[in-house]
Amino acid sequence: MKIFGLILLSLSILSCSKNKTPQPTVTFVDLEQIDGVFLDIRYATANNFTQQVIYPDAKAFLVKQAGDAIIQIAKELQEKGLGLKIYDAYRPLSAQRKLWEVYPNPEFVADPKTGSRHNRGAAVDLTLTDLQGNELPMPTTYDEFLPQASHSYTELSDTVLTNRALLKETMMKYGFEPLESEWWHYDYKNWQEYPVLDIDFMEITQK
Repeated sequence: MKIFGLILLSLSILSCSKNKTPQPTVTFVDLEQIDGVFLDIRYATANNFTQQVIYPDAKAFLVKQAGDAIIQIAKELQEKGLGLKIYDAYRPLSAQRKLWEVYPNPEFVADPKTGSRHNRGAAVDLTLTDLQGNELPMPTTYDEFLPQASHSYTELSDTVLTNRALLKETMMKYGFEPLESEWWHYDYKNWQEYPVLDIDFMEITQK
């Protein structure tokens, strides 16, 4: 059973394979272990804009500060009879390279040369659900790169506008900032201060 609390995975990579540079010590929160959080990790399936499986496992991790904030967000939403569905969180840099190969558009996919917020474990893609995990109506489906996905797009139903606003207000209350072009994407404050990481999910779960 899921519980509220810190589900922490500390990782210190002192040695690495030939293809990777040493990684810094990082403490992650496993979002799957948070009550009121559901996972739909699209990049672990072919149901994403690349139509390819990018991740070997359906996992969702954030650095501790951002993960702690998600715990608080989930608590507040549960009091309103709502939950969160996570589409993507920490993304290894190697996976970022795969996305860039398919869709090299910096408006929607960060160039792996600089790394993305996701590569730092400080960004999350998510939506609102009911307590059974059913998604609430939003402007577009996940990763649908259309004008309607923008926070500034207003030709939407009152229900959709209300849901988008509730997600935005709640995320910002706990330190996340929205990405203008994607209603589902939120960056944790000071995301630039976190290092770009290329740690596999398996390495995280084994620690």
